[in-house]
Amino acid sequence: MSIPSAGATTRSYRLISADSHVNEPPDVWTDRVPARFAGRAPRMEHLDQGDAWILEGCADPINFGMNAVAGKRPEDMRAWVRYDDIAKGGADPRARLREQDADGVDAEVLYPTPRISQSIFANRDPEFHLACVRAYNDWLSEYCTGAPDRLLGLALLANRGVADAVAEAERALSLPGIAGVVMGCYPNGSLEIDSADDAVWGLLAEAGTPLHIHVSLSETMPSAHRSALPGYGRFFDAPNRIVQLIFAGVFDRFPALDLVVAEVDCGWIPYFKEQIDNNYRRLAPVSTFTIRDIPSAYVERHVHLTYITDSVGLGLLSQIGAERVLWSSDYPHISTDWPASWKTIQASTATLASVDRHAVLAGNAMRLYGLGL
Repeated sequence: MSIPSAGATTRSYRLISADSHVNEPPDVWTDRVPARFAGRAPRMEHLDQGDAWILEGCADPINFGMNAVAGKRPEDMRAWVRYDDIAKGGADPRARLREQDADGVDAEVLYPTPRISQSIFANRDPEFHLACVRAYNDWLSEYCTGAPDRLLGLALLANRGVADAVAEAERALSLPGIAGVVMGCYPNGSLEIDSADDAVWGLLAEAGTPLHIHVSLSETMPSAHRSALPGYGRFFDAPNRIVQLIFAGVFDRFPALDLVVAEVDCGWIPYFKEQIDNNYRRLAPVSTFTIRDIPSAYVERHVHLTYITDSVGLGLLSQIGAERVLWSSDYPHISTDWPASWKTIQASTATLASVDRHAVLAGNAMRLYGLGL
């Protein structure tokens, strides 16, 4: 099956955010899941301290203020807010295009709000899980369909059984505005790759659409943030998943498959490549490895990474590969520099060759998502 790019267009691009986010409206699931699931569907409630998502399996109400602070002064940022008070572009595509224009951004690849999607990925009820996945994918298509050359939606990949994962991925990729899928667990429903998952990898490879992981995979339900410094270790899980995919032979069996690991930055990649090759060479004589190449070669051929702020990574771009790295605004989350992204970009990419600069800021996203064709 060959699926045309959701964003195929002759539009020109100078700046594409390869990892931005929506702010899901309160009725995404309550209006779309079958009636038998209505009482279990993700819903927003009006609490004393602010609005929050109530998610099955989550002990805590999930606030979203820090997922909608773009352009605010630090002293005005709040974890608890009212949904009606946040920027409209998270759920209104016409407002989103105006917000892109204010930042000089030509297009965005759109991921869900992490803790909301995590609750769906981790839900163990296959029917309810699939109903929530389908509801989100339908809403996202509606959101993106008016401007598929600027709003590139990533559908949720079902993970409570490979047959459902394949069927829903095929359905979602046929919807207008959908440019790929984002995975929260492997299709078989665990954090270990199974041979049955090949049906999904094959579908994506044949369709020419990347497989996406946003930060990490997880089987656990989200909770209120309790870390002293949330976000500092976003790249911790990524090396594990890359190694799993390499040594499971996924890239050998599906050489056309691209992997995008979002919001993990890239400065760690040269060290990672050195270490996996070193360990491989030391262990290969006494192991039963079946991969066809050294591990770093798979990283260099298949793995792409998005960064928000990573001066170290940009300084090591020749060791990473300019074709592996994509800029991300993370809009409208707390890490975004909106509406002054170009100011940060000018400073951080000043020493890059023009061809590498274009690749990082737009060209790699154009290639992966078929933009500008």
